[in-house]
Amino acid sequence: MKGKGLNKNERPTKLGYNERHAKSGITALLPDIETFPNQYKGYEITIEIPEYTAICPKTNLPDFGTIVIHYMPDKECLELKALKMYIHAYRNLGIFYENAVNRILHDIVKASRPVWAKVTGTFTARGGLSSKIEARYP
Repeated sequence: MKGKGLNKNERPTKLGYNERHAKSGITALLPDIETFPNQYKGYEITIEIPEYTAICPKTNLPDFGTIVIHYMPDKECLELKALKMYIHAYRNLGIFYENAVNRILHDIVKASRPVWAKVTGTFTARGGLSSKIEARYP
């Protein structure tokens, strides 16, 4: 019997997705996002990254999209070269869209402690469907 002896979270769905797929990439080691001291208050920064790529943990096919980071800095601003290296590290990482967007938000908040932040991922259509994922802090 398929799935016998597995708990509910370990059993694959009808399409073959399982907990390993769902957790893929969440705790992967990625480059640090460096920051620099902010000199002003009360302004917003938008960073668009049109060349995001990662790997689907189920199909091993590449995923493509645009990541937009919109935030209000407090004491630290994101350093762009370090951010670029961080985002490029996703290129060979197996991670779902939803996890990637939430992981990026978590990591930029951890690095820079902004007043608020929003990360939006707009992903290229696959199979006739496109996805847009948004995560916000706080």
